[in-house]
Amino acid sequence: MFALGTSHRFQLYSLPTDMRKSFDSLSGLVINDLDQSPDDGTVYIFINKVRNKAKLLHWQSGGFMLYYKRLESGTFELPDYDGSVGSLRLDYAQLVLLIDGISITNITRRKRYKKT
Repeated sequence: MFALGTSHRFQLYSLPTDMRKSFDSLSGLVINDLDQSPDDGTVYIFINKVRNKAKLLHWQSGGFMLYYKRLESGTFELPDYDGSVGSLRLDYAQLVLLIDGISITNITRRKRYKKT
């Protein structure tokens, strides 16, 4: 699906984003609103107000990659979060479910071994 893997960090930007924005403008949101560096390897996810378009910004080997998905029908279902927070951390499974249109709000995770 993506050239992204489970080793990446994923941050969902909490405010609706104008999908006319491209590399520089989205990087500016990361720097100014989230106070983070867009070239730190994190994948930043932006959703528009209508929630039918999504962009993913990712720094990869010397340049930015921009993934874009537009839904022909339906909307992306966003998880519940505090609106005052600048972004919400997602894991790879949550990202795939979000992009594929599967609700991630009522998911129950089974206990799994986690190496510490």
